[in-house]
Amino acid sequence: MGNVVARFLGCRPSFLDEEEQPTTKDEASKRSRRKQKYAYIPDNYTSIEQVTDALRDAGLESSNLILGIDFTGSNEWTGKRSFHDLSLHNISNHRLNPYQQAISIIGKVLASFDEDDLIPCFGFGDSTTKDQGVFSFRSDHSPCHGFDEVLRCYREIVPHLKLSGPTSFAPIVETAVDIAESSGGQYHVLVIIADGQVSRDPNKEPETIESIVRASAYPLSIVLVGVGDGPWDDMRKFDDRIPARDFDNFQFVNFTDIMGSNATAAEKEAAFALAALMEIPIQYKATVELGIVGRETGKPKRRVPLPPPLPPS
Repeated sequence: MGNVVARFLGCRPSFLDEEEQPTTKDEASKRSRRKQKYAYIPDNYTSIEQVTDALRDAGLESSNLILGIDFTGSNEWTGKRSFHDLSLHNISNHRLNPYQQAISIIGKVLASFDEDDLIPCFGFGDSTTKDQGVFSFRSDHSPCHGFDEVLRCYREIVPHLKLSGPTSFAPIVETAVDIAESSGGQYHVLVIIADGQVSRDPNKEPETIESIVRASAYPLSIVLVGVGDGPWDDMRKFDDRIPARDFDNFQFVNFTDIMGSNATAAEKEAAFALAALMEIPIQYKATVELGIVGRETGKPKRRVPLPPPLPPS
């Protein structure tokens, strides 16, 4: 499995894009120290067990998962090469779509860190939320009980919604911040599964970047899982376009490339899990050392989720 993992994790992005250099020497020095201490993790894990051990060594006994699903219109065509020219949200009794696959694998490996098995799940980018909000997977806004319920709710919702857009991750990031704040500062991992990059609108990308910067003041790691054809070049560089944060709280994982590799199903699932998890130990350690875990800011909620787009019962 080590070769499979190395193939996808061997290259790390540079710390700064040339166009995004800090404006002062002091800012550059501070950012460099912060990046070196909290952002970079060597590619020296060869199994999920090693990543799990690193999480435990960092003092992480449990974390709380939050799931965000992209329902923007581009899902209709970004499966042209990777999903038989079908919508990435196409539901079938014969096979799982890329979103169902990603949710299932995440459920197998990441759920072990979520001891209460309660997973707040949200959708965004459909005709009811567009780029302005999120909807809950459950009508009473309660978390899903385990990943089986996540998948069941997903199957119930998909036939009733209308894909829309544009793409902004700001609403789901701000919703996750609200959850972390209301939990008394418990550590959370937000997993966003999406088919594309942020809309290159003069407002949309800055909104998303701003939300990620603000989120670094909270005990929240953000993992963006890319499904479908992409393109993913911008998302690979996206982390380096985000200005100075309290800690490096964002990472991108290309699910399509990993699952399309020449390896066994078990090897591919393990490689994906490792790619999603490997930066979390140092991110969690950063939140502890910075005094972010357990801290309550008292700030009001920024987002109120809508109900799921289901017909009246």
